[in-house]
Amino acid sequence: ALARAITIAENDPQTWKTWHERLRARASNGRTVPVVGFTGTGGAGKSTVVDEFVRRFITEFPDKRVAILSVDPTRRKTGGALLGDRIRMNAIYSPQVFMRSLATRGSSGALSSAVREAIELAQMASFDLVIVESTGIGQADIDIVELADISVYVMTPEYGAATQLEKINMLDYADVVIVNKFDKPGAEDALRDVRKQYRRNHQRFHDPDEALPVYATMASYFNDRGMNTAYRGILDRLGAKTGVHFPTQYPDTYQLPEKNYLLPPERAHYLGEIADTIERYNQETEEQARLARKWQSLLQTAEALEAEGADEGVVKVLRAEADTVARRLLPEIRQQLENWDQMMARYQDETFRYQVRDRVIEQPMYKETLSHNRIPRIATPNLNDWGDRVRWLRQENFPGEFPYTAGVYPMKNPDEEPIRMFAGEGTPERTNRRFHFLAYGHPFKRLSTAFDSVTLYGQDPDERPDIYGKIGNSGVSVATLDDAKKLYSGFDLADRHTSVSMTINGPAPMMLAMFFNAAIDQQVEKYIREQGLVEEAQRRIQAYFAERGVPQPTYQGQLPEGHNGLGLMLLGIPGDQVVPREVYERIKADTLRRIRGTVQADILKEDQAQNTALFSIEYSLKLMADIQEYFVRNQVRNFYSVSISGYHIAEAGANPITQLAFTLANGFTYVELYLARGLPLDAFLRNFSFFFSNGMDPEYAVIGRVARRIWAKAIRYRYGGDARSQKLKYHIQTSGRSLHAQEIAFNDIRTTLEALYAIMDNCNSLHTNAYDEAITTPTEESVRRAVAIQLIINREYGLTQNYNPLQGSYFLDYLTDLVEQRVLEEFRALDRRGG
Repeated sequence: ALARAITIAENDPQTWKTWHERLRARASNGRTVPVVGFTGTGGAGKSTVVDEFVRRFITEFPDKRVAILSVDPTRRKTGGALLGDRIRMNAIYSPQVFMRSLATRGSSGALSSAVREAIELAQMASFDLVIVESTGIGQADIDIVELADISVYVMTPEYGAATQLEKINMLDYADVVIVNKFDKPGAEDALRDVRKQYRRNHQRFHDPDEALPVYATMASYFNDRGMNTAYRGILDRLGAKTGVHFPTQYPDTYQLPEKNYLLPPERAHYLGEIADTIERYNQETEEQARLARKWQSLLQTAEALEAEGADEGVVKVLRAEADTVARRLLPEIRQQLENWDQMMARYQDETFRYQVRDRVIEQPMYKETLSHNRIPRIATPNLNDWGDRVRWLRQENFPGEFPYTAGVYPMKNPDEEPIRMFAGEGTPERTNRRFHFLAYGHPFKRLSTAFDSVTLYGQDPDERPDIYGKIGNSGVSVATLDDAKKLYSGFDLADRHTSVSMTINGPAPMMLAMFFNAAIDQQVEKYIREQGLVEEAQRRIQAYFAERGVPQPTYQGQLPEGHNGLGLMLLGIPGDQVVPREVYERIKADTLRRIRGTVQADILKEDQAQNTALFSIEYSLKLMADIQEYFVRNQVRNFYSVSISGYHIAEAGANPITQLAFTLANGFTYVELYLARGLPLDAFLRNFSFFFSNGMDPEYAVIGRVARRIWAKAIRYRYGGDARSQKLKYHIQTSGRSLHAQEIAFNDIRTTLEALYAIMDNCNSLHTNAYDEAITTPTEESVRRAVAIQLIINREYGLTQNYNPLQGSYFLDYLTDLVEQRVLEEFRALDRRGG
């Protein structure tokens, strides 16, 4: 009724006049309903300040009701108004709160012509407090003063020179002044100047700073101390002026905001520092290459002259100069040059031995073709010039060797292919069947989970029209722990041959908890079966559900081929209710150390390119750091806590350069954030992974090479990370942008070419899009063809029988250097804009 009455007052003044007196007589109760007016410049954070004020008010006074009247400007050219104040409001979704947005319409001031009537109606409707928020105002506007019992002026530290304060009329009339966004540079000086101006305007020369109603706030920070002080000050001022008191429990001591920086201000230029570090490395490489070439030339000249019987003094001088030049070489470079022949021999041997963690792996170095030719797994460079050797060692090197341009492992694992197919639709059981279809016959189970939009936005399935139609649409619906258990049932999640990727961001911590619990309960189930405790466990389970009067949940439908039933025994009951606590804790600790997989959880990318960031960036980043700290504390070493994603940045319109630059920049931002949290670098970098989009552009041929090279140089020389931390591991997906909705059969050709880029670049995992994804959810037939693309390239295509086919190409070397330089330029551009 209130909303309709305001609409009548706004749209039909004649009808409003007729009803006005009648409503006033009916609602007359003699009760004073105070009005607080918030005004200030555009972008000062008025809506956020109002939201934080209202949140505190309705929490502290659950029996009080608040009406918020927000005014937005009408654009003179189009006649439209955004009415966007509610975008900043998080506390209004309460039965205690009524909010109405009004446009200024024909009014030239900061308020709607109907706002006076709206205030009166809210007072008639027995609200306990009315809040009016004006549009952004200029220096001369004071409209709010005439309507409100007390007026609050919200400003920021960025008002220009101190003399500008003389021109702001509201500093004469405001009952309370709030300097918001106190985390801005120079905020302390701004607060001092505003206090000085307020003191002069109101003739309060003898009052201490804390007695002035001038408050500093950071309203966008939860439970900000400065906002607490301002809230108390507004209520005190309101009571003094109107006689309506709200006895608050907030302390009356004056407090400034506590600046808890996620990233210390002195670390704001980390991207510029990284660019400088890599530039210095590259310049040093050229200088070292020049010295190595000179060393070789001097030695060769001395040897040639000595062989021809030249003057011994000349030869001696040449050798002395050669020694001088050699001493200017870095020790590691000199050693590598001296051991060059042995290094080449190692890669030309019949077998190659290398170690991955605690496992020693041995592989044959040659494969025989049908023509009885021996194809080397690793092709060695044929370089005679020592300068070229230095440049190759520092910019390329063999796979598995710094700077990992050609790959982070010395060889490919012949038993594990990089296939990881994205799947998810409908119920957990339906997606589980698709997983088993995709994994059937493969020794390694690499699952990649797509969630529906209801899950991605952290909602439960519901009959609400805006939710119901999206349940299980373009992803699997997972709302409970049992859903997660059914989704991954039949796969041993703690087996080293099983790896699970989950593409989810906003609710990632909750989904990760479900996954971990599903994995732990699987191992509890295995323990029960291995120890012969099935009957005892069944009795406990039956008693558990009998006590609650509900049946145990079950897997709906038939189990797919290859499903062994693992994970279904403990549906509806946590494992710690079935086995002793000490057994459960032992199983839990062991499972967390063993599980393999990835949760995307990249909130910076969500803010930049997608829209499932459920919480503020600051809170989400703290949550990410909490998860990483849990990983470090519980030795979760084989699971990636974040998949730093460029795919969605590319899908949002980035080109290959900007995709790579923004993705790496996000990765380095997480490094800085976690270091600021106090986490050890090498302890958390083991949990980092990356995710890129592929495409048809030439730069995509080297996106992985450049990413690995930049990451390795920066982590080694800027951050001091160990060899494992220097290795960038990435998943890549063929481009959704290159899937055409017409002639869809041709999409497989594009996907094949993009997959070839990825496999020849030694990606760590790969998803190949199905040809019909441009028009529908992939079918079993189209997914089978998408998997076949990878199998054919890996098993049949001759060029991929060699593991470093991209090395030595003039064009790819040129592209790698070019893309690296362009990415560093983007880093510097980001740094100039504030990082």
